Amino acid sequence: MTWVQPARPLGGSPTAPACGSVRAPFPGNKVACTALAVLAGWLCTAPVHAQSIPAPASVPAPAATSAPPPAVDQTASEPGFTTGLFSPSRSTLLGDLGGLRTALGILGVTLGIQDVNEVLGNVSGGTRRGADYDGVTMVSIGVDTDKAFGLKGGTFNISAFNIRGRNLSTDDLSTLQTASGFEADPTTRLWEVWYQQAFLDDAFDVKFGQQSLDQEFITSQGSALFINTSMGWPMLPSADLYAGGPAYPLSSLGVRLRAQPGGGFTLLAGVFQDNPPGGPFDADGQLLGSTRWGGNFNLRTGALFIAEVQYALNQPSPGQMDDGKHPAGLPGTYKLGFWYDTGAFPSPQFDTTGTSLASPFSNGMPRMVPDNFSVYAVADQVIWQPDPKGPQALGVFARVMGAPNDRNEISFSVNSGVTLKAPLPGRDNDTLGLGFGVAKVSTAVQGFDSATGFFTGTAYPVRTSETFIELTYQIQVAPWWQLQPDFQYVFNPGGGLLNPNQPGKRIGNEAVLGLRSTVLF
Repeated sequence: MTWVQPARPLGGSPTAPACGSVRAPFPGNKVACTALAVLAGWLCTAPVHAQSIPAPASVPAPAATSAPPPAVDQTASEPGFTTGLFSPSRSTLLGDLGGLRTALGILGVTLGIQDVNEVLGNVSGGTRRGADYDGVTMVSIGVDTDKAFGLKGGTFNISAFNIRGRNLSTDDLSTLQTASGFEADPTTRLWEVWYQQAFLDDAFDVKFGQQSLDQEFITSQGSALFINTSMGWPMLPSADLYAGGPAYPLSSLGVRLRAQPGGGFTLLAGVFQDNPPGGPFDADGQLLGSTRWGGNFNLRTGALFIAEVQYALNQPSPGQMDDGKHPAGLPGTYKLGFWYDTGAFPSPQFDTTGTSLASPFSNGMPRMVPDNFSVYAVADQVIWQPDPKGPQALGVFARVMGAPNDRNEISFSVNSGVTLKAPLPGRDNDTLGLGFGVAKVSTAVQGFDSATGFFTGTAYPVRTSETFIELTYQIQVAPWWQLQPDFQYVFNPGGGLLNPNQPGKRIGNEAVLGLRSTVLF
């Protein structure tokens, strides 16, 4: 069973502190999108996605299919429930579940269960030193409609999870780029519910229902190895979209189209509801109303359009077997895309009269700026592979995003790094990674900070940017179990926030240690 890492709250989870509470409630933009209206009666979703057991993170894969996890033949070759616990042929801890998976497979149904547990702690810096536990259990059910009732090319999927524990980034770090992509407000929630139909021998497909964008858009195979949130769903949309956008742990109603014209190209495009909880920008929490359990199928706010073109270099076309006849050379994947949001966004700097929000004469109501957008580029490239048929491969990745300054808290973000599959003799399925991320605070936020210092007559710090580096090692203990020790170091947390526990001083640079365990049941 193959799992792909999510973008983790993905990006900065909505619980993560952004660049300051300078935005006022959203007055209620009600752009109705005709393309979304037809979705109101549909319920269907993707496989649960989390830290991977897939293709090596150092080797770029073709465009993600977001199809459900493949059924696993756990009959003849699978060890017994009480034997061969660490056998290479045991793909899940519970095996065939006493024949249940085999019986479901005959009906076209696949069952995925994944449990992630982690402990993170800062040994230096932060608002205080401490350690927190967090975890998430994910369950997904996929249905192949051809096997189930003869409808070729159809896939139905539904997933849910239980999130538990505390959030180190909120409790002790106050970072923009939160320490773990699984940090989120504790709850049990329905996540994705969608139906996908393929046409023209899988050259074109459409997916509609409740979806999480981080499963298909703005993804990087290399960055998926890492634990920091912004290595999944990037920092920029996490801070600049309502509630961080429709990404883990949230999702939105929408339609996604995909075309695979050949020649290594894949085209993705979709339109989604832009505000999963449907609340105001500065109070758009993960637990708002029925969003707490995943039942808020909101169509009352703006529309989020997103499109992406992907090119797979030196790889077989999506859906084709690798017969060795594709162009020789090291594989890579390159993506260009943009998103556009029809909603209105509060200015971080000015009120409705054009006065600085920091001024004592301000009315405290941020000016609403119509629309928002971003452009981005993603690259994954293997740069060294001593044996094309061997597991060892050295890959690099980079992901860059930009957005307007006047309506956003983050105007630029980038993450990049290097991954090495099979770094040690006899450890073919382990992966070592070294990466970094940078989030640049917008000039509008900096203008607010400068004005705050002027009007208060204090040396109020002007926030600039936050940078982190991460060193991680993913150990494949067994096909069903991964352990991942991790080290992160954050420079200028929050872009230069004051420490609430030490007046007049900025939050110190932070060293964060962590350990993640991922088990497939």
